[in-house]
Amino acid sequence: MAGNSGPGFRQHPEHQVTLEREGKRVKVTFAGDTIADSNDVITLHEANYPPVYYLPRRDVKMNLLTPTAHHTHCPFKGDASYFTIAGAGTGENAVWSYEQPYDEVLDIKDRLAFYPNKVDAITAA
Repeated sequence: MAGNSGPGFRQHPEHQVTLEREGKRVKVTFAGDTIADSNDVITLHEANYPPVYYLPRRDVKMNLLTPTAHHTHCPFKGDASYFTIAGAGTGENAVWSYEQPYDEVLDIKDRLAFYPNKVDAITAA
């Protein structure tokens, strides 16, 4: 989508955000169940933060996710929407997605990421 370039990249060209397809299989478990399992993973590397795995919705049990009213803004990626995972545990706002990401990270559109501290495990092999 042209014209959706992130202002953060222009103001902070030293801030690196890269996307890569590493061929990893990523599984996410919550409350003892596998809720996501994908070989089509995009790994986002940003500055000094740990890598974040973005999985396509088709590989996530979307019936367990409920959209919430929570939103955040990242000057390098855009506006994030959140989901709560149904069931026991700490699943509130545990999943996020960039519905209209900036051009520089457009490949994460329609993909989901999970907070490691709000799920049982995120494993990559």
